[in-house]
Amino acid sequence: MDVEQLAVPVSGGRLAALRWPGDGPTVLAVHGITANALAWTPVAQELAGRARLVAPDLRGRAASGDLPGPYGLAAHADDLVATLDFLGVERAALVGHSMGGFVAALTAARHPERVSSVLLVDGGVALRVPEGGDIDAVLDAVIGPAMRRLSMEFASAAAYLDFWRQHPAIGPWWRPELEPYLLRDLVGQPPALRSSCVLDAIRADGRDTLRDPDTVSAVHKISCPVTLLHAARGMLNEEQGLYDERRLDEAGVDRGRVDVRPVADVNHYTILLAPHGARAVAERIA
Repeated sequence: MDVEQLAVPVSGGRLAALRWPGDGPTVLAVHGITANALAWTPVAQELAGRARLVAPDLRGRAASGDLPGPYGLAAHADDLVATLDFLGVERAALVGHSMGGFVAALTAARHPERVSSVLLVDGGVALRVPEGGDIDAVLDAVIGPAMRRLSMEFASAAAYLDFWRQHPAIGPWWRPELEPYLLRDLVGQPPALRSSCVLDAIRADGRDTLRDPDTVSAVHKISCPVTLLHAARGMLNEEQGLYDERRLDEAGVDRGRVDVRPVADVNHYTILLAPHGARAVAERIA
C-alpha cells in the first residue's frame, strides 16, 4: 500500500507524518512512547481505504527526532492540532495506542472542538504507579525491553531485528512485515546503530503519562464518544493484561461514557501489530 510522506509545520520545525490513502474521513493515529508512525501499517492495511489514516512520528522519535523540546504530552497535543490545521481538517477522530492513547485523550480534553471521537488502544487510562523514584526506573519496570534498548548500540540492522525477535510479546508473532516499522527507529552508522528516540523526550512523556494531573484525568473529561479496546495479555505477553474490569473500576472509568471492549488473543503489542489485532482496531475505526 502506498503511503505519503508529510512534513507538518510545528513549533521548532517540521513534524514528520505518514498518510495512507482512503475514501473515508481523516483519522489521526498516535503511536506509543518508543514507537513510530509505521506502527499503524497493519491497521492501515486492514482499513483498506475506508479512512484516510494519518500518523505522525511524535516529537523526539524517528523522522521527528530532530524537533526540539519542550517535550511532554501537551506538546504532542499541540502538534496534533497543528497537523489538523495543515491537513485542512476541522474535526477528526483520534486513535492512540499505549501512550498515544493518553495523547489522544489529552488532545480531546484540551481541544474538544477539534476532536469528533477517541479510540484508545490499550492505553489512555492511568493506573496506579509507585510514588517518587527515578522516572527511568519506573519506565523500565513498566515497558521493560522497549526502554532498555534506548541506551544500547547495535552492530547492524540485523542485530537490531534480532533484539526484537527476543521480545516476549513480539518474537512469537514475528513476520517480515514488521521490519520496516522497527528499522524506522534505527539511526547512526554500524557498528554503533541506536534508537532514534530522544531520551529526554521519553522521560518527559513518561512522567506526564504516569503522574501529570491533566494527563491522568483527561479520559474522564472527554465530551465526545470514547471507546477503549484493551488487550487480554500484557506488555510482556503475561496473562495479566494492562487493563481488566477490576483495574478499570479502580481507575474510575465510567462505562456510561467509555465503551469498554476487550480484545481476545492479543497482547499490548499484537493488538496493533498482528493481523487479528489490527483488524479489531480497524473495524472500530471504520
